[in-house]
Amino acid sequence: QVQLVESGGGLAQPGGSLRLSCAVSGSIANSYQMAWYRQAPGKQRELVANIISGGRTNYVDSVKGRFTISRDNAKKSVYLQMNSLKVEDTAVYYCYADARVIGGRRSDYWGQGTQVTVSS
Repeated sequence: QVQLVESGGGLAQPGGSLRLSCAVSGSIANSYQMAWYRQAPGKQRELVANIISGGRTNYVDSVKGRFTISRDNAKKSVYLQMNSLKVEDTAVYYCYADARVIGGRRSDYWGQGTQVTVSS
């Protein structure tokens, strides 16, 4: 069983910063991809950033240069540093893992989400 638990969301002013954390628990044999998605009210969930095995990262154009995704394999955690926040970054942010558990299949795993609100 794999569980993803996000933390670090909250209220920030435009131009401010927040750092999201995602703690991964469970007997993971291989993590192929970790990512952050977000979903704003009335909009579809979108990929914000991902990091694949080997460390290559990708970002949606709207956050390039402002957000940084990173992972700490020893702590089994993935992070999203969000700088220069904009009102349009307001959304529920979800941690995602594409992983295979020991003795199990490769599957998608999601956290419960954490609210990020950017407002003055």
